[in-house]
Amino acid sequence: MATQTKVWTYDDYLKLEDDKRYEIIEGELIEMPAPSVTHQRIVGRLFRLMSEFVEKKSLGEVFVSPIDVILSDTNVVQPDLVFVSKERSDIVQNRGIFGAPDLVVEVISPSTLKKDTEDKKRIYARFGVKELWLIFPGEKAIEIFSLKGDGYDVCSFGYENCKVKSCLLMDFELNLEELFKEVQ
Repeated sequence: MATQTKVWTYDDYLKLEDDKRYEIIEGELIEMPAPSVTHQRIVGRLFRLMSEFVEKKSLGEVFVSPIDVILSDTNVVQPDLVFVSKERSDIVQNRGIFGAPDLVVEVISPSTLKKDTEDKKRIYARFGVKELWLIFPGEKAIEIFSLKGDGYDVCSFGYENCKVKSCLLMDFELNLEELFKEVQ
């Protein structure tokens, strides 16, 4: 006789203790470890740069993790950075972001590689996230993807001292040397 695995939902998620970070991916509860200092430096720098750009152009709002992004009852994620355009600001509520953000950033660590680059990438495409950034600190590289149909195409790619450009945030260009300074 097969053992049934519990399917976690957003209601279950709301009952969890706040002392740990979790995501629900396709109904599976996943505990998330605390990020490294390198991870936090990268997220902090990118948040500052992207927020300044977005605010100056009055494009919407950028959020930094931890923030719940509720894509469905069985898919609740906490990307490292999230951009929601002002036209879609109604999905931003006090408890989290209810729906697909316009842009999501994931900083990849060895423990999250498969989850972020395969599982969450597939989920983001399915729910209509227009642009996905995958940042690889160990390689000092960034891949930026644009949603095309039901999957992603590469929009921009760079490593070490290159520059990358967003296809969604027109004129937003990022110097990777600045982003990855002091990264081992």
